[in-house]
Amino acid sequence: MKLLLASPPIHGHILSILGVAEGHASRGHDICVLAGQKYRGRVEAAGARFLPLPAAVDFDDADLDAFLPGRADKRGIAALRHDLIGIFMSVVPAQYRALRSALATESFDAVITELVFGGTLPYLLTTPRHRRPPVYGISSVPVTIDSVDTAPFGLALPPRPGALGSLRNRALNAFVHRVAFRPVVTALNQALAECGVTQGAWIFDAALSYDGVFQLTLPGLEYPRRELTDRIEFLGPLPASSSGTELPDWWDQVGERPIVHVTQGTIDNLDFERLVAPTIRALADEPVTVVASTGGRDVESLTDLFPEGRLPANVRVARYLPYGALLSRTSVMVTNGGFGGVQLAARHGVPLVVAGATEDKPEVAARVAWAGMGVDLRTGTPSPERIAQAVGTVLADLRFAHQSAAIGSVLGADHDPISRILAVIHEDALTEVR
Repeated sequence: MKLLLASPPIHGHILSILGVAEGHASRGHDICVLAGQKYRGRVEAAGARFLPLPAAVDFDDADLDAFLPGRADKRGIAALRHDLIGIFMSVVPAQYRALRSALATESFDAVITELVFGGTLPYLLTTPRHRRPPVYGISSVPVTIDSVDTAPFGLALPPRPGALGSLRNRALNAFVHRVAFRPVVTALNQALAECGVTQGAWIFDAALSYDGVFQLTLPGLEYPRRELTDRIEFLGPLPASSSGTELPDWWDQVGERPIVHVTQGTIDNLDFERLVAPTIRALADEPVTVVASTGGRDVESLTDLFPEGRLPANVRVARYLPYGALLSRTSVMVTNGGFGGVQLAARHGVPLVVAGATEDKPEVAARVAWAGMGVDLRTGTPSPERIAQAVGTVLADLRFAHQSAAIGSVLGADHDPISRILAVIHEDALTEVR
């Protein structure tokens, strides 16, 4: 099978595409990945062919402020609106042209794009199904589809049952479309018009235009909504890369005390004073072992925040950690709400303390609390006191761990998401033949 994959140059999104690429390439399939130059080596290491995005939309995801000036000064809805327009709407025409060019150059059996790769939407809206290969989305963010059963995406509000909840949702959806996100709607429609699309669209409903969507979400971590179709499949997290990460030298020194893992992921990790350092200070005198990941940054960037560069005795740090080995021993994970990490924690039955403030992280945090598998601190910069209290609560109340384990066990130990993707593509192909 010959597949074209595409992703914007954003780490949390390209990871899912790399996982799909590696999984299919390892089974002998011909995989081509349209992505940013920064990720060329990782694409090729996954066994896939690399196709570069146009330079104008190939930004450095580690320095989004340079690509999108003014970003650092915004919070809440204003920040989300700014990101949506600058990072996702403005790049749609160039992404669309790159996608069409790749499909014109060679034929593919199917296309799989990250759901936030906005160039896919005008392609779907301008190209009849009989004139294109099947196009699937893969989503590494929570479900964004508008619904009468939920508040609009971006407000981080859990569902409210009953007639009052429905009334709230209708009012908030109208407000978001007509007021709060009106500039986003305008920007998207302008981008689509540049691609030859005459009809309006709503970016959060883009999943409904795909031939199928693989949602990298455990079903228990997503709000129910009647608008979901059987073309949206909850696949759960992809397996960790086979290239893996070696265990650090200190791994065998970790004793039997409960392990608290703290991370700010691999992108939002420029300032460890937001979460990692406060967590270390909060738990310095507690009977736990704190295992911290710097997400690729030098360990010294963390240790230098402490007197004489010395961490508390109960702390261990590494740039990267193999999540399979780590999470199987972790009692609580403290995180800024990175989507993939939260899904993996749930897959391993690890309860969470979440402090998310940017991108989709408040939505992820809200779902963790709603699902009963952790505590949402409702800030990206919690105090050590709040962190200590939340970790203590999660450790003491086993209901959090039990609920996380229940959510993670739904897919079963033998779940194979790569095989499921292949099965869906084959099933759809057979249906078309019939």
